[in-house]
Amino acid sequence: MQDGATQERFRALVGVVAASALAYPLVLCAVQIGLAQLLRVDVGAVVLWLLAAVACSVALVGAVRWGAARRVRSPWLLLGVLPPLVYELWLVWPLLTG
Repeated sequence: MQDGATQERFRALVGVVAASALAYPLVLCAVQIGLAQLLRVDVGAVVLWLLAAVACSVALVGAVRWGAARRVRSPWLLLGVLPPLVYELWLVWPLLTG
C-alpha cells in the first residue's frame, strides 16, 4: 500500500508528463496559425488551429493543476485566452468584413 506522500509525488509526476506532452501540440498550433496567415490567408484554417490551441492550452493548465491536486477553474483559464483571441480576430477582421 502506498502512503500519501508517494501518491502525491506520483500524481505530480503524471501531471508534469501530461503537461509536457501537450507542449508540442501547442507549438504545432502556433506554427500552423502563422502559416495560415502568412503564406496563404485561410480564415477557416486560422479558426480551426486557434480552437485547437485553446483546447491544448486549457488541457495543459488542467493537467498541471490536476497534478498539483488543485481544482481547475475553467472560467479563469478561458479569460486568459481572451487577449490572443482578440488579436487573432483583429488580424482576420478585414477578411471577414471585406
